[in-house]
Amino acid sequence: MRKNENVFFSVIRSVTAWRRRAASRLVHRCWDWARSAGAVTAARPGPLRFGRIGEGTRLAFPQGTIFGERWIHLGDHCVVGEQVTLTAGMMPDLDLGPHPVLRLGNGVVLGRGSHVVASAPVVFGDDVYCGPYVYVTSANHSYDDTGQPVGKQWPRTAPVEIGAGSWLGSGCVILPGARLGRNVVVAAGAVVRGEVPDFAVVAGAPARIVRRWDPDTGWQPPLRTPPPVPIPKGITPQQLVALSELEDRAGA
Repeated sequence: MRKNENVFFSVIRSVTAWRRRAASRLVHRCWDWARSAGAVTAARPGPLRFGRIGEGTRLAFPQGTIFGERWIHLGDHCVVGEQVTLTAGMMPDLDLGPHPVLRLGNGVVLGRGSHVVASAPVVFGDDVYCGPYVYVTSANHSYDDTGQPVGKQWPRTAPVEIGAGSWLGSGCVILPGARLGRNVVVAAGAVVRGEVPDFAVVAGAPARIVRRWDPDTGWQPPLRTPPPVPIPKGITPQQLVALSELEDRAGA
């Protein structure tokens, strides 16, 4: 192959690579714009008409399945991740009466891909944090009639309540009738039904209490690690870096 042919193909490859890089940058810029423009807030609700959407609350784009918005009340400063499903009622366009069916308190965080399905009332207290792909439902399939497919049988429903300050780990399932107290920790992948008292940790399928706070003796069984030291108020990022470097020198 001649030298000028090598140069020609080298130029073609360079132009092709430049075009691909430019196309990639354009796609990402367009997607970033779409995510910003498609986010739902009280000031920019888009096509959604929630019964209430509080100040500072934001639903990331793209949203999951959402219907029955009139019976969904979202508190202030909630964060709803991408592809989160929020539904009130078993299907769209039902009249569910005068009261909200799904309520999020203030400061609730729903992780990416989570589902909250409310046929009977579902209530989240303030500052409940959920990891990704959490599933909370107040309806469950019944299988009483062996002559009918399970999916065609009328479901059982029961209200669900999640106490303020609780943490729901990734992939956990909260079943109809569950009532979680304050500051309950649900381990990743747990399946919860029934009542869970305040200040308890549950894990497993079905979930069982594995740790609980006792006012006289503290956490039982005792925690394996000491509590983390909070960052003092007013400290700057530069001071944190300097402190980290100082600790590294002291440990060397």
